Amino acid sequence: MTRPPDPLPPYAAVVLAGGRAARLGGRAKPQLEVGGRTMLAAALTAVADASPRVVVGPPQPVPDGVLVVREQPPGGGPVAALRAGLAAVDTDVVAVLAGDLPFVPAQLVRELRERLTGDGVLVVDDTGRDQLLLGVWRTAALRTALGGAGGPTSVRRLVAPLSVTRYRPDREPGRPAPWTDCDTPADLARARAAAAEEPHRG
Repeated sequence: MTRPPDPLPPYAAVVLAGGRAARLGGRAKPQLEVGGRTMLAAALTAVADASPRVVVGPPQPVPDGVLVVREQPPGGGPVAALRAGLAAVDTDVVAVLAGDLPFVPAQLVRELRERLTGDGVLVVDDTGRDQLLLGVWRTAALRTALGGAGGPTSVRRLVAPLSVTRYRPDREPGRPAPWTDCDTPADLARARAAAAEEPHRG
């Protein structure tokens, strides 16, 4: 059976998978496994229907067809990584994800795409905090913001002038939050424990 065409416009995905992960002993954080797959694999699966899919960071294993680019300077932070990733994007819409989100689902990315009305839409967590590396954006708006960024800056400051919709997704109680990241050994241990519990939930 032929799948009906997607009514949403095509989109690209930029996954930020750099950084030194100093609190994890300097290991390549996106390549650490949670639930039997790397965290980078989880993020790339969530955007499996994006084209192109661009990973920004040092050389690392990725599926066929995924482009790996390096920010300049290497280790220059998320804004530098975003600039490098967008250089490889040729679509009007782009999803931007961190590479250490082991529980982000494809359905959430689709919900964000459906809610894109202004310059961008990003996830807010249960406390109302913006998850700046879990959103969908107008590529042109991000490029304009990057063009006006002089010197080092943060993602928060970069997107502050843009028209941004906030979205708090529904989720089942007890399920790991899609914005769960792993910055410390304790974070990683909790994520692995949560992943181990998933097959046993109702």
